[in-house]
Amino acid sequence: MINNPEIEILDTTLRDGAQGEGINFSLQDKIAVLKTLDELGAAWIEAGNPGSNPKDMEFFHLAGDQKLEHSRLCAFGSTRKKNVKPADDDQLLRLLEAGTEAVAIVGKSWDLHVREVLRVSNEENLAMISDTVSFLKDKKKLVFFDAEHFFDGWIDDPEYAVAALKAAAGAGADRIVLCDTNGGAYPQLIEKSVRAVAAALGLPQTPPVPAQQSVPFLGIHAHNDTDLAIANTLAAVNAGCLHVQGTLAGFGERCGNTCLASLIPTLQLKFGRRCLPDGKLELITAQTRKLAEIANVALNTNMPYVGRHAFSHKGGMHADGILKNRRTFEHVDPSLVGNDRHFLVSEVGGRSAIAERARKIDPSITKESPVTAALAEKLKSMEAEGWAFEGADASFEILVRRSLGRIKELFKIEAYRVVSEHPTGETIACSHAWVKVLVEDSHEIAAAEGNGPVHAMDSALRRALKHFFPELEQVRLSDYKVRVIDGLAATASKVRVLITSSDGKQSWTTVGVSGDILEASRIALTDSIEYKLITDMERRLGLRAAS
Repeated sequence: MINNPEIEILDTTLRDGAQGEGINFSLQDKIAVLKTLDELGAAWIEAGNPGSNPKDMEFFHLAGDQKLEHSRLCAFGSTRKKNVKPADDDQLLRLLEAGTEAVAIVGKSWDLHVREVLRVSNEENLAMISDTVSFLKDKKKLVFFDAEHFFDGWIDDPEYAVAALKAAAGAGADRIVLCDTNGGAYPQLIEKSVRAVAAALGLPQTPPVPAQQSVPFLGIHAHNDTDLAIANTLAAVNAGCLHVQGTLAGFGERCGNTCLASLIPTLQLKFGRRCLPDGKLELITAQTRKLAEIANVALNTNMPYVGRHAFSHKGGMHADGILKNRRTFEHVDPSLVGNDRHFLVSEVGGRSAIAERARKIDPSITKESPVTAALAEKLKSMEAEGWAFEGADASFEILVRRSLGRIKELFKIEAYRVVSEHPTGETIACSHAWVKVLVEDSHEIAAAEGNGPVHAMDSALRRALKHFFPELEQVRLSDYKVRVIDGLAATASKVRVLITSSDGKQSWTTVGVSGDILEASRIALTDSIEYKLITDMERRLGLRAAS
């Protein structure tokens, strides 16, 4: 069911977001993004420019068969070419062919661009805007007019910038979207100009969004080149914009677009301006992470609201305060945005954080328990040697289990050998690993080849164990990091290895430390496999929630 929230959200991940460096969506990716945004409840999804490339047009044909529950599609294009009638403009005809309910039309509102880019007269540019909007309205389309470079135009020639908006509004545009295309505006400028525009055009500045979609109102489209996109968007909303454009994960040209994953919770939780259908805000963390997976981009772990560290607490005072009253060190409840509170264990983390994490294994543990004190001392000792558990939850859980005597040794590596070959010529270098494991009373020996020593060892170890534990077939090493702990010792320094593994449903990170990089890797790999086997066993027994 589609409803009309107080602030209308248009997500342009599939158009503006796809122009970000390193973002390359396949046709299947685009469909997956469409479903992800619809599940979240974005009012509009700007899904590409059908006049720019065949893939976008093919997408619109496929998207027409998708049953969207909350979102509607919008195709993107530009005003007619100079000296060409709209009915003869190929890209406008392709916009119509896309078959979307709405179309977004970008037009020039900065006279610099009119002169230097379009190279037409100011009057011709206004005619291009008016003609295009009229043509599309005659075709029964909702028209969103994106006033490109509006705020730069407002600074240089406010009268002409407003004239461009009036040309669109007079032709029947349903949204007048003010674009900070260069991302160089700031909140005071945004708010002042939006208020002036609303007054000049007589557009509504108060909620709710009109139920009749034909009633025009103002929108904002900001870029993040001065790290002010969210602040600028909030200023625009405060001044009367009811339509907001951005990309869920902040993808976009240069420094990106307004990040909706940060903006939407702020608007809803701080300002009481509903952007999503009821019950959808709690999906925003999962949907943002899903979108990043589709794009094959690692999200910044420090992203507000949805980042893995958004509600992480490391300092002992912070952890202790949170456990007494969450408001002491959290500005919102993480569950409101579908995220989790996370206590980081370290030598500065304090006993409260350690006890909270250990309670997942033994609910009777408290801050005052002897095991908590012992774990705190052990952590301090290990971290002095270079260990770090704050990013290695799985290894910390293994450590707690060993301290409590609640871990069964499921396998033992009795011996291993790794050899790397670096032949001359064009032959690619490779590594070979040999591993001997003991499972209960049975030995298994396996060998494997890899494109590096750790890859080879990981493959050999899982090959040796899969006869006993077939679930390891699904496990893969998804990330591998090495850090030299003390550079003063040069090549004799200890190294810390962090390994992230995944079985396609969950991921977990383990750590190993040694003066030998292979031994550090072996420690982390062993913990990783033990964690997988233990958690699977507990899920089968109903002792741990499913992923």
